[in-house]
Amino acid sequence: MPSSPSPQSLARVSAEALACTLCAETLPFKPRPVFLVGRRARLLIVGQAPGRRVHETGIPWNDPSGDVLRGWLGLERAQFYDTSRIAIVPTGLCYPGTVGGADLPPCRKCAPEWQPRFRAALPDIRLTLLIGSYAQSFYLKEKRKKSVAETVRAFRSYLPEFFVLPHPSWRNRAWLSRNPWFTADVLPALRRRVRSCIRPL
Repeated sequence: MPSSPSPQSLARVSAEALACTLCAETLPFKPRPVFLVGRRARLLIVGQAPGRRVHETGIPWNDPSGDVLRGWLGLERAQFYDTSRIAIVPTGLCYPGTVGGADLPPCRKCAPEWQPRFRAALPDIRLTLLIGSYAQSFYLKEKRKKSVAETVRAFRSYLPEFFVLPHPSWRNRAWLSRNPWFTADVLPALRRRVRSCIRPL
């Protein structure tokens, strides 16, 4: 995991992140950082970057991919957006735009700037979900495997700190069909970890 800076208040980090213009020149629209955090969150969800619908609403995972992710986690919307238990900070805070109907990668400057600062301001995190290649690349570095599939299949080797997942995009339906072990082995383990992590103390 990347080294953490000295902790700052979550309110300060959030305010500065909301005002961030680090990647403004590369974005298709005015920066609109999208994240959701609470001081006592115990589960951190790290995806890639907001899609167009999330950019428009300002609500993370407020799209079909979010519906799939909540199904994987076994959580209702109210549970998923409960900031007393769950924080959501993507590797790219702003919508990067699309090419050929596919979302562009998160801005490279974003994760090194904000992930360590948010992590330092969230002292109660017990488990971090790394969703997709960008989150896994940033946090796991050389520990990740040659592909997302191999990394996810080796999910137990990253516990208890991280739980690795593919991106829950409709584009991955074929991948899920080719890899039935994900539904059979990974999802039950994921749900157990999530329930244990966010249950009341």
